[in-house]
Amino acid sequence: MGAAEDAEEELARTPLQAIILADSFTTKFRPITLERPKVLLPLVNAPMIDYTLAWLESAGVEEVFVFCCAHSKQVIDYLDKSNWFGQPNFSVTTIESHNAISAGDALRLIYEQHVIRGDFILVSGDTVSNMSLSQALKEHKERRRKDSNAVMTMVIKQSKASPVTRQSRLGTEELFMVIDPETKQLLYYEDRGDNLKGYLSLDKALLTDNTSISLQNDKQDCYIDICSPEVLSLFTDNFDYQHLRRDFVKGLLVDDIMGYKIYTHEIHSSYAARIDNYRSYHTISKDIIQRWTYPLVPDVQFFGNSATKLERQGMYRAPEIKQSRSSKIGPFTVIGSGTSIGNNTEISNSVVGEGCSIGSNVTIEGCYIWHNVTIEDGCKLKHSIVCDGVTMKSGAALEPGVVLSFKVVIGRSFLVPAYSKVSLHQQPIRQDSDEELEYADNSSGITESPSVSGTLDLLNEEERTELPDSQEYEVGDGGVGFIWLVSEAGQEEEWRHSVAPIPVDKLVAIMQISNDEADLPNEDGAFLPPSGELGPDSITNDSNEDAEDIRDDSVIFEREVEATFQRAVEEDVTDDHVILEVNSLRLSYNMASADCAGALFYSVMKLALDAPHDSPNELYKNVVSTVRKWKKLLKYYLPSIDEEIEVILKFEEMCLESAREYSPLFVQILHHLYDQDIIQEEAILDWASEKEGAEESDKIFVKQSEKFIQWLKEASEEEDED
Repeated sequence: MGAAEDAEEELARTPLQAIILADSFTTKFRPITLERPKVLLPLVNAPMIDYTLAWLESAGVEEVFVFCCAHSKQVIDYLDKSNWFGQPNFSVTTIESHNAISAGDALRLIYEQHVIRGDFILVSGDTVSNMSLSQALKEHKERRRKDSNAVMTMVIKQSKASPVTRQSRLGTEELFMVIDPETKQLLYYEDRGDNLKGYLSLDKALLTDNTSISLQNDKQDCYIDICSPEVLSLFTDNFDYQHLRRDFVKGLLVDDIMGYKIYTHEIHSSYAARIDNYRSYHTISKDIIQRWTYPLVPDVQFFGNSATKLERQGMYRAPEIKQSRSSKIGPFTVIGSGTSIGNNTEISNSVVGEGCSIGSNVTIEGCYIWHNVTIEDGCKLKHSIVCDGVTMKSGAALEPGVVLSFKVVIGRSFLVPAYSKVSLHQQPIRQDSDEELEYADNSSGITESPSVSGTLDLLNEEERTELPDSQEYEVGDGGVGFIWLVSEAGQEEEWRHSVAPIPVDKLVAIMQISNDEADLPNEDGAFLPPSGELGPDSITNDSNEDAEDIRDDSVIFEREVEATFQRAVEEDVTDDHVILEVNSLRLSYNMASADCAGALFYSVMKLALDAPHDSPNELYKNVVSTVRKWKKLLKYYLPSIDEEIEVILKFEEMCLESAREYSPLFVQILHHLYDQDIIQEEAILDWASEKEGAEESDKIFVKQSEKFIQWLKEASEEEDED
């Protein structure tokens, strides 16, 4: 007993440690990462790694080891000059390597350093979170105390993939996991991107060896792992383990000899996500701006001394901004310090960095403009990323999905095609992830590399002779940069993972070729629900009929529609996109048009309710503006009187339950819906007629509307007489 207490005290005295992998070992952020490491790329005007370090410090981590590989000198130099060194009770140590080509190599090297003394947190340097680690750590340690084979706890979060693209809002592939609902042990892990068969094959042993299992496809892997020291030794013992999930996690799940176990910890109200691709970069940026990541937001950030101020409608301004009075800054926009904005320029749903010069009559929508960018008069930018030092000459334009790497110059009036990537570096022939090291060896600055140092006009003659004449001016008159070619196979990757909304024609194509079957057949021909709990008898074909905990499809459908609509608002996508998504949900859940109408009306009214307002009059104005914006979408799902009556019933339900603030405005809003031709006279009169035999408690809003209903009846009678 005494020995056990001593061991527990020793465990408590061990400082909480974390490993940050500052290299993604991928090429997803090329061409940008040929010149700067991913963890130093700005995320809402601050390097990604700052978010990771700030969260770990706030979560009680005391020692952090940052593993650096590609562009290691840049990472080390940045940390040396940052405020992270010298923080009380928080030490940051870098471990450098020039030959690691995978996460497995990194962990093997760290094992050889003998710096990890107990359980540790394993994350990548592109992780954004505000979760507390205390509960997950407590669960992990308690399991370890009972079972030394419990070597890892993975943090997960609910996130339903799009029914059309089968991707999460972060652009990651749909994930299938089998979890023991009692112990939370992970039993199966399959990324849709790794599964080319189109179906899942589950071993019957999963059912025979476990009292019950839960098959989940509505969870997001946060890539936050609580590990025992054995994890490092397992990588050392298995040199074929390279990838954390594809090799290590799957390897342990199928190994029935050693008996090592992985568990899950699901978070609900906290935020946790990893920037894996351009789409997740966009999504997490929006989440930061909309304050889901608080306190890691632009007006607080990391050391509590941010000069950026939050204004109305999610607009952030840093000091020393020069803005023309005729320019317009829209909602959910961040403007960095020292930036100037010219006459009649409009910026919305975008992040603009420090020291940028933006001319007159410029339109910027849904873009990420980094630092010291020059955008001359008349330029138009949509859903693109523009890196440090870029110059766009007058009249130039970017179509959605464009990435302009460091110090590129786009010529006058040149239109950069959608999804193009433009760099001062020629496109590499080899595609190995460690090729970035070729550019990293001699790179001493954070924004500089040998081929981009100095001004563009002073490129030496030797460099110029190496540029083929046919490519030197492929970005317009006076432009400098190479447009990278995308293979036919890689085109889908571009629009799926871009910061731009997926084009309507692509969504239509996906829907035409996708299988609308919601169930997934196993190798025995039985069907498994897409997410839910299975018992030992679930291998029979009638298991769905016997399940006691069948979910309420209508409730889930409404939540899915609301989430789809919220994404449309955040990403400023078109009505056509929303219609495609909702139609797919309608097919998946076997819902009627009236269900779609009610769910979308609820989503629209909730958006108006969530907008800032201090009085019923301001709330009504919110409704007017929101309905005006989404009128076309609402009308699409109101083909007949039945759907319109469903909308009135849904509004009644909201006023009585989830949105009582609307109750005194019921008649006023109903009248507005009538004026806007969203709800017809016949629907209102039929609704009132149906209520005649109802109980008094169901007639509250009919009575409120008596004068309006009487006016409609009289107007109808006058029309009949005419």
